[in-house]
Amino acid sequence: MEPLRIVFSGSGGQGVITSSIILAEAAVLHEDLNAIQSQSYGPEARGGATRADVIISDTEISFPRVLQPDVLICLTQTAFTKYRSILRPGGVLVTDSHYVKTHQRLDARCYELPMYDRVMERIGNPVVFNICMLGALIGLANTVRPESVENVLAYRVPQDYLPMNQEALKIGLELGGNCSPAYNSGSPLKK
Repeated sequence: MEPLRIVFSGSGGQGVITSSIILAEAAVLHEDLNAIQSQSYGPEARGGATRADVIISDTEISFPRVLQPDVLICLTQTAFTKYRSILRPGGVLVTDSHYVKTHQRLDARCYELPMYDRVMERIGNPVVFNICMLGALIGLANTVRPESVENVLAYRVPQDYLPMNQEALKIGLELGGNCSPAYNSGSPLKK
């Protein structure tokens, strides 16, 4: 498999970094793949800009930073504005339709998903928004199997919160697996 380069971006407190760590652990511990996860924060811990990079490959990964992601996930308008230009031509852009309005077309397969709204409708707690986003990513791109993420959630999430996280993952998988792009440039990734 070609290395898959993903950038998660949003605001501190949205769980962007947590979801990237869960994805990388799922790849390494349950898929027998190589993965690298790195992160950067804005000057504020909560509410500031947050970015996490993940590279997944079945071969050695020689550089730990993502310069041109195959997949860019933006959970805030600020993240979209800041990072849209780094997306590889023909890549995949995933945005949350509650928080992000894409005003210009990009050379990408773009998915505007109601992740936040669906989590609030079905679960009523935004704390699992990031796990819904992770499920949507798995539904859209060739990353890891849902069972691998569920295995990581089982030891990363307190048992009282596990059912809520499992439901959020399921919601995301449904969104990612059953959607059509807002517009499409012919990305080579799944779908």
